[in-house]
Amino acid sequence: MNDATAQGVDGRGLAAGVSAFLLWGLMPLYMKLLQSVPVLQITAHRMMWGCLCGFGWLALRGETNHVWRALADPQTRWRLCASAAFIAINWSIFMWGIATHHVVEISLGYFIGPLVNVALGVVLFRERLKPLQWLSVAIATAGVLYLTWTMGRPPWVSLALALSFSSYGLVRKVAKVEALPGFTGETLLLLPFAAVYLLWAELSGVGTVTTAGLGIDALLLFGGPLTAVPLVLFAVGARRIPLFTLGLLQYIAPTMQLACAVLLFGEPFGGSRVIGFFFIWAALAVFVLDGLLTLRRRAF
Repeated sequence: MNDATAQGVDGRGLAAGVSAFLLWGLMPLYMKLLQSVPVLQITAHRMMWGCLCGFGWLALRGETNHVWRALADPQTRWRLCASAAFIAINWSIFMWGIATHHVVEISLGYFIGPLVNVALGVVLFRERLKPLQWLSVAIATAGVLYLTWTMGRPPWVSLALALSFSSYGLVRKVAKVEALPGFTGETLLLLPFAAVYLLWAELSGVGTVTTAGLGIDALLLFGGPLTAVPLVLFAVGARRIPLFTLGLLQYIAPTMQLACAVLLFGEPFGGSRVIGFFFIWAALAVFVLDGLLTLRRRAF
């Protein structure tokens, strides 16, 4: 149940949401240090160490039974299976995008994420959009179509990231499990696949644990808490603050990622890309305006 009240936004939820998106905004810097490691191996390591980190965290709190309780409930278990699949897809695309110098497209994906949330609400829950919301969706669609035309292809990286993360947030919103047990449960469901793949990689001589050195091994191990902490913080925020507020916070990470791409990684950002992003930013401005007007009407 969302803990946000009519009097204001839940402070703990707001702090958790801001912290999550700040950490995700800095993630490209971490991933650049692992460029020598295959993307699937990084994903598998994040699953494995994230799961162990989650269990260790719960063990310190004496709450490991919450994971088994969640997985014992059929409805919650299936929802965690779905969220595990969505986040695994999201991680893989995210890391592939960084490795192949598509960080600008990654940032675009997270910019359009809130608008994908709106689209999912219309398609899945038959929600009715207000005129300004329709305008926002129309402008964003025009921006994506413009980028598709100028690039010669749809921005698949951006669209896949937006859809997978929005779907993940949607599932975690309705799953009846708290943030940390939920994260631990979904990574536990992924653990067998990750462990088998990493074992095969090491036995085949293509693994990195025994060949890349202690520095890379330490970075891979650090991926556990770096994966667990922001996801748990996001889940806390998703359950405690309104979706509108969560949508606003989502702009923190892509803004930081875009800055990293242009200022630190030297990715091109001009001409058609600027125009395409302008469409998206205009759509987000209309989206935010509609939300603010709604909040103002509710206050009176």
